[in-house]
Amino acid sequence: MFKAKIFVSSIKNLLSHPQFEHQQWRGIVKVRLKWVKNRSLDHVIDTDTDLKAACLLKDAIKRSPTGFLTAKSFADWQKLLGLTVPVLRFLRRYPTLFEEFPHARYANLPCFRLTGTALLLDSQEQSIHQAHENDTIERLSKVLMMMRSRTAPLQSLHSLKWDLGLPDNFEKVLIPKYPDHFSFVKAPTGVSALRLKQWREEFAVSALEKSNEGEEMGDEYRQFKRGQTTLAFPMNFPRGYGAQKKVRAWMEEFQKLPYISPYEDSRHIDPNSELMEKRAVGVLHEFLSLTIHKKTKRNYLRSLREELNIPHKFTRLFTRYPGIFYLSLKCKTTTVALKEGYRRGKLVNPHPLVHLRHKFYHVMRTGLLYRSKGANLIPREDILLKDMENRMEDKEEGDDDDEDEEYEEIEAGDEYDEETSDVED
Repeated sequence: MFKAKIFVSSIKNLLSHPQFEHQQWRGIVKVRLKWVKNRSLDHVIDTDTDLKAACLLKDAIKRSPTGFLTAKSFADWQKLLGLTVPVLRFLRRYPTLFEEFPHARYANLPCFRLTGTALLLDSQEQSIHQAHENDTIERLSKVLMMMRSRTAPLQSLHSLKWDLGLPDNFEKVLIPKYPDHFSFVKAPTGVSALRLKQWREEFAVSALEKSNEGEEMGDEYRQFKRGQTTLAFPMNFPRGYGAQKKVRAWMEEFQKLPYISPYEDSRHIDPNSELMEKRAVGVLHEFLSLTIHKKTKRNYLRSLREELNIPHKFTRLFTRYPGIFYLSLKCKTTTVALKEGYRRGKLVNPHPLVHLRHKFYHVMRTGLLYRSKGANLIPREDILLKDMENRMEDKEEGDDDDEDEEYEEIEAGDEYDEETSDVED
């Protein structure tokens, strides 16, 4: 808390300095960059799309009073789940998770319930949620602290619950346990929303500030606290970009601008200034840092744009700063990822939920092998999970020896256009 107060004081002193007013308007050379495809991150996004759909379907079956879903009930869910195939075909791909059986009254109506393996994985997921509940509360509080009114629509939070690692039905199973932290309110638009009751000063430290508090960056961070320097965003440029003089000069000027914490009041900053652009980059950087997989869909951010106080066409920030963000157009949608969160296509510091979801995905892939062989040949859940753990251990050992770099290539003539590439989620 003491560090945060020092930071607030240093920022206020900096903003009142005459030189700062000039810095807000200081012109930075604008460089037009081409969109670059990152094959390894595209593969992660492609994989996670099916994984997320399977997890959401698992939760929907679990919520059902009957314990199963009929083909008629999920007939219109394809777009909602972000799938490129009908939901019925998707469920039939994975017999290790979803067991198909005929309806008791309508023999031609397919129904699906969870297998023993899916139920076992779900119980492990609930254990993780309980063990890391304090971490979840902090993450949710920080998201609300970035909002201008400390309020977010429940519909937006529901869209983000998988990305933020929130439990299913979090508004019923989690929020009521913390009446001193959160409250349900009606937003000015009339929709139901979640509000943070009290400002949590101990949470008002961004991921960028935390990463610079370590021993390696100790001197630089202490200078930043005294207002003598600025915090620099980690940069990981696509191959060939870092060597360009214009790009290097542009990023050097950008890094020299003062860092404004996403938890600071930004109403005093000129909305058309370069400083406001850097503040917006910081907000997006922090939001992605709070997600479990260090990525989310662009439209989920758009629903919170006004509360986050970021530009209307904020997608341009992702393409203007390819050393910080990666914009993917996989799976007929637009996803943005934080590049520093990944190394060779894998998360640097995976959350326990990520490990559990890797297990879930392995069971999914095993189902593809058995879908044409009949349910009787599918291994028991204990054998299936044991084989999965052995394979994951072998894969992790192989990854330690893998020194391959991420594949990135410039698509000839491709430049991302926010107007023509706006696919609704």
